[in-house]
Amino acid sequence: MIDKVILKLSQAFNRTFCDFKGIYLFGACTDGKLHKDEDIELAAIFDTEDKSKREQIWPIVGKIETEYDVCIDLYPYTEASFKQDEDIYNEVMEEGIFYNSKGIRE
Repeated sequence: MIDKVILKLSQAFNRTFCDFKGIYLFGACTDGKLHKDEDIELAAIFDTEDKSKREQIWPIVGKIETEYDVCIDLYPYTEASFKQDEDIYNEVMEEGIFYNSKGIRE
């Protein structure tokens, strides 16, 4: 289920944005399972990240949450802003799983 959600998000981001680089999965769902009362925590990486992009991201996320009946906690970043958010960056680097821009786990 987690892989399907990430694949769907990746496909939507690729259709909408030309600078989508991939998604990191982190938190409780890194075991590939949904957990009651836990969101799917994701960090999406783009070349640019701004208010306009966030306004386009949230409807995509909302549609996929509804389709799969899940809660997604998505953080959009550039590579630089991701590294500056030390708490999330360190957690992701310790336990996170990277999915490339095609939604394939690496």
